[in-house]
Amino acid sequence: NINAVTTHIRKKLEEKGEKDIERKVLHFFPADTGKTYWHDGESYWRVVAFIPNARTYETVNPEYSYYAGVAFGNFQAMLADIPDKLGETIPDFHNMEFRLRQFHEAVAANPAGRLEEVKDLVEEIEKRAEAMCIQERLYREGQLKKRTNHCDTKVNNMMFDADSDKVLCVIDLDTVMPGFVLSDIGDFIRTGANTGAEDDENLDNVNVNMEIFKAYTRGYMEKAKAFLTPTEIKLLPYGGRLLTYMQTVRFLTDYINGDTYYKIHSPKHNLIRTKAQFKLLQSLEAHAEEMDQFMNQWL
Repeated sequence: NINAVTTHIRKKLEEKGEKDIERKVLHFFPADTGKTYWHDGESYWRVVAFIPNARTYETVNPEYSYYAGVAFGNFQAMLADIPDKLGETIPDFHNMEFRLRQFHEAVAANPAGRLEEVKDLVEEIEKRAEAMCIQERLYREGQLKKRTNHCDTKVNNMMFDADSDKVLCVIDLDTVMPGFVLSDIGDFIRTGANTGAEDDENLDNVNVNMEIFKAYTRGYMEKAKAFLTPTEIKLLPYGGRLLTYMQTVRFLTDYINGDTYYKIHSPKHNLIRTKAQFKLLQSLEAHAEEMDQFMNQWL
């Protein structure tokens, strides 16, 4: 997937006459086997060209959020016509129906004996379950198509020029695979537009920053509108709620299972994460109408 994606982007940049290609797309060096990785018997290794005079950021203001939107929109736009059939790096990674099946299995088994403690959260998840499986239903009905997605659209997954602070390129391509555009815009809203931390214990800190949402969406639509369908455009704000709900479900599933997947720093870490994500979901729900109205300018 990585080789197909970087080769296609490089070709697009060459066609545009881009002069700084080595800083605008990752360049992986082949091993003597001809493959862009090396297996030493135990571990896999890749060598990638260093991008000079560049930096990453962990948080964004509206200006950088706009740049990020432009970058991820451009990333998807350049890959809209990729001829290669990409594999699914992590099967069902952003499949909400699959994540709910995992959740229901955890609830039924209750392996760590924690279900009674979280029954209120379980009820909140169940109340929203049907509404949060829209993308899978629309896909089966032929109303939503799969595209090439990054699937980890955090702000620290792009390189900024150290002098101009303009985005150079998108990095961390391990999860690039077919998926729905709701995933990529949704995960940025979940991470970049959260006024608190993903595991914030003070829930008063956790809300959606509408200025970040609007700036990112404005930048994203500049590049992505040309290939998006009206259905996709209309559902983009829903993507933020979907990915936040999904992460709430995944953290709570892991807590019920006894913390078998995510690394934790305290016995209640996954429960703290769950509550923080659920608070963000509630904030997104409260702003849903405002977000939907903001999208109308592109419909």
